[in-house]
Amino acid sequence: MKKAITPLLIVLALLATADLASAQKFPAMDKSPADIATYPKSYRISDKNVKVVYSRPQKKDREIFGSLVDFDKVWRTGANEATEITFYQDSKIGDQVVPAGTYSLFTIPGESEWTIIINSKLNQWGAYSYDKSADVARTTVSASTDPKPLEEFSITFDEDDDNVHMVLGWDTTRVAVPVSF
Repeated sequence: MKKAITPLLIVLALLATADLASAQKFPAMDKSPADIATYPKSYRISDKNVKVVYSRPQKKDREIFGSLVDFDKVWRTGANEATEITFYQDSKIGDQVVPAGTYSLFTIPGESEWTIIINSKLNQWGAYSYDKSADVARTTVSASTDPKPLEEFSITFDEDDDNVHMVLGWDTTRVAVPVSF
């Protein structure tokens, strides 16, 4: 009799586990999904110099810079949590040295130029607790426009003539930040 009960208990335990797993509710896709930009960009190259983890808000027929995102105020550079940037070796952003490590990436958008901020305080929601005293590096770069608008805020890396730029883009605004390793 004991042998017949054991398989029955195993079957009941498996059914209970399956019901529990199927009853789990997963959240819907975030309205500003997370993404990652790396340099080098190729997924075939695992030895990266830099990685940026950020959320991608959507334009949705809104005016972006100067309206949704204020000019001359610190911005989280994306949506949700503050954008994080990891340098895997000592690097430069503009002409500022940044030691290897993980940082928050903030920006101060302007009409014609942006301030790029590398900040040592991690795990921040938005820029609400931004602390200037934790800044590791700041550089100012020009903003440009592109006639083709981007619906999603985007970050990518471009390379030309041995120069690397982290490019931020949303709507018709483009900002190319020189990065060297």
